[in-house]
Amino acid sequence: MSLSSIDEYYHDLRQEFLAGSEAAMDFSESEFALNRTKELIESGQIEGFEPCHYKAPKGMRVDGYWFREEEECLDVFILDFSNRDSLETLIRTEIENIFKRLENFVTSSMMKQIYKDLEITSPGYGLSRDISERKMNFSKVNLYLISERRLSERIQTLEDIKYSSWVFSYHIWDVLRFYRLYTSKGEKEELLVDFTDWRPEGLPCLPAHLSTAEYQSYLLVIPGEILSALYGKYGARLLEQNVRCFLQARGNVNKGIRATIMNNPEMFFAYNNGLTATAKEIEFDEKESGIYIKKIRDLQIVNGGQTTASLFHTNRKDKAPVDKIFVQVKLSVINEEQSEEVVPKISEYANTQNKVNAADFFSNHPFHVRIEDFSRRLYAPPQQGALRETKWFYERARGQYADAMAKLSPGDTKKFQAQNPKSQMFTKTDLAKYENVWDEKPTYVNLGAQKNFAKYAARVGQEWEKDPDKFNEFYFKCIIAKAIIFKNAEKIISSQSWYSGGYRANIVAYTLALISLYCSKNNKTINYINIWDKQNISQATIKTIESVGKIVHDDILEPPPGISNISEWCKRDSCWDHLIEKTFSSSNIFPADFIKELVPKSEIREVVKDAKKIQKMDNSIEAQINILKYSTEQWKYILKESKKTGVLSPKEMSIIESATYKLPSEKQALVLLEILKKLEMEGLKIA
Repeated sequence: MSLSSIDEYYHDLRQEFLAGSEAAMDFSESEFALNRTKELIESGQIEGFEPCHYKAPKGMRVDGYWFREEEECLDVFILDFSNRDSLETLIRTEIENIFKRLENFVTSSMMKQIYKDLEITSPGYGLSRDISERKMNFSKVNLYLISERRLSERIQTLEDIKYSSWVFSYHIWDVLRFYRLYTSKGEKEELLVDFTDWRPEGLPCLPAHLSTAEYQSYLLVIPGEILSALYGKYGARLLEQNVRCFLQARGNVNKGIRATIMNNPEMFFAYNNGLTATAKEIEFDEKESGIYIKKIRDLQIVNGGQTTASLFHTNRKDKAPVDKIFVQVKLSVINEEQSEEVVPKISEYANTQNKVNAADFFSNHPFHVRIEDFSRRLYAPPQQGALRETKWFYERARGQYADAMAKLSPGDTKKFQAQNPKSQMFTKTDLAKYENVWDEKPTYVNLGAQKNFAKYAARVGQEWEKDPDKFNEFYFKCIIAKAIIFKNAEKIISSQSWYSGGYRANIVAYTLALISLYCSKNNKTINYINIWDKQNISQATIKTIESVGKIVHDDILEPPPGISNISEWCKRDSCWDHLIEKTFSSSNIFPADFIKELVPKSEIREVVKDAKKIQKMDNSIEAQINILKYSTEQWKYILKESKKTGVLSPKEMSIIESATYKLPSEKQALVLLEILKKLEMEGLKIA
């Protein structure tokens, strides 16, 4: 890792958040916090981030927080940011002083109820009061230092400390660590689980693979106390992305699992299905008594997330002992090259009984692939005064935008960036945010990026199963129109005289949801295609966002008695209900010019119908292209092998047989693709 590459990364990073600050009309420190925490959220390092900038002369400071209810954990954040021109070094004494200010805020809130000494309008009041009132709901506090500097090489680790009944754990995200995250395509930092911390010899296991197998499999039994401790230490980072998403959508402890832990712990092994897990590498000892796994690199639970979480919660909340509990584990060791393809399949097939696959939305789910295809293929019209058409780049998987430029020359990189502006790159969580706001679900958006995505995925996953053709070119253009409205709304809210900073994300979400609700109540819709064509919003829409935004701002800043934390209030359905009543009891909120621009839903139905027809035709053509990749000999082989499986109907067999001597029709091509998927699940490999 060269110094020049780090310096270049720092320069680009600085320009990015300065540009973002200017575009959003927000303070650069706030933009730095949002920019860096979004990176951590997208890569699964943290669950969420709620801005809360509070500085006190008494040696206290906090810049953000997140309550992780499922893991009984509080995350608090502090920034090290001075908009430095060049990359500097962060040393230990500075780190200790910075963390001390954050510690003081947390501990004083826990033990001294300092919120009583703070102004109710102070950003720190609501958080301090929440910490005081909810302190018994969490057992761990993660303290995050996010720095624009480079950590001194002399600093290796910061040990956890015990404060009263809480464990304080320290995390530093400096420029170098962000750079490693960036160069690893934004993937989570790998976990290294060391079983010798609990058992000096490790955990015994049985090999479950042949020496000639493409990957290694092991069967082992993990004690409940170790599994609970691992979840307490690493939380949702232990869970493979799709399982994590599933649990966020469900959000409850399995009652059956809890009952067994509480009443029949000795029978847990017999009653529970156990875990399915993957790893990239294991370290083991071979002894006369057998094989013992000592360490696992990048352990990911792909099935059994509820078992793991329920063990932890029942142990912590109900004080149920878990020393008599044992959990069976099927562990597959998948190398780097195979992991991207194999791990999602293991997760999908292992979770079929819970129908997780539809809800969780793997990155290679056809929905994401289709949106990605539109984003690479469709040019957006130039804005007024511009000459160049551009694209909206969809990151189906983390790091795709950077990967697309990795092998380009400097000249080609500039061309790529001009055609695919960074400001027009959006991710799966961005997409979920745009969609849920206009689906009138602002409380989902305020739950944070990951939980909001889980809610969106559950809905759209089901809709895809029913009617995949509704996700077409028109749908994509509507998404981009919603993104344009959302990004403009952020700028508009930030520029208002009544906006004093803070809660912008909450205000934007509720403002746009209320506008959408007004449209629905009047059986009308925004003219999304007009916004797509202009790549901008009208003056009437700007005025509407201003007027509705003012109502939202004034309402959420004066919550009902007993509510102290505004950000937490904005996550409740009662907040949404209150805003609906307040907004629609007011008059002249929606300007006449805006109302004139709206389109009756009846006019859109024909457009939607035509778009679905076109998508159906495109699907047929694409299916034929894919089917033509297989030779006559391959179809003969497929026919022969499919007879052995006995899973296909006579009609399906006849369609395969016809493919051995003639070109399939469009309808037959679609059926053949489904047949191939079915055979693949039966283990058929086509040479």
